Amino acid sequence: MRDPALLLAKLAILLAPAIACGADLAKGLGAYDVGDYETSLAECQPLAEEGNAAAQFCVGRLYANGFGVAMDDDLALNWYGQAAAQGHSEAQYNLGIMHANGWGVDMNDVEAGKFYKLAADQGYIPAIKSYGSLCHSGMGVEQNIVEAYMWFDIAAQLGDLNSEFKRDQVGEELSAEDLLKAQQMTKRWLNARRE
Repeated sequence: MRDPALLLAKLAILLAPAIACGADLAKGLGAYDVGDYETSLAECQPLAEEGNAAAQFCVGRLYANGFGVAMDDDLALNWYGQAAAQGHSEAQYNLGIMHANGWGVDMNDVEAGKFYKLAADQGYIPAIKSYGSLCHSGMGVEQNIVEAYMWFDIAAQLGDLNSEFKRDQVGEELSAEDLLKAQQMTKRWLNARRE
């Protein structure tokens, strides 16, 4: 005779991945957007544990903000870090914010700049603006007004109206030659992304 407990244990092991795969990313992200953080966690956590970058980012946001869970910077850093390692630009940007503000880590503009740059290189506008600000101020990166102009120009070209103003302000600090150089850098960056 078969042992029913053993059979149930084997069945549970076999079905565990299927149950986790039954988690619905769209449902979890949608729940987050409407403030249903319990559902968001229930849907995203299993997928995050399986390595889904969007789910990892979502779980990171829950812990970073204390939405539906106790606020926990260590867990937020962990989940953002896993998503960022897979190239998730918003996770990279949020890691930059955490380093810039000293949330869960020592305040470190150099680390913030690294994460902002990773996300900026992917075209994530908030990161582009943050990295442009670092280039302009020289905080965490070598000050480079030409590059600052380029990043603000990129954000403006991608539709960010506030960046148009900042770009024009920075442009006033440049010589005509440096302004042309920065504009050419913008054009090359945008063309490379369109190919």
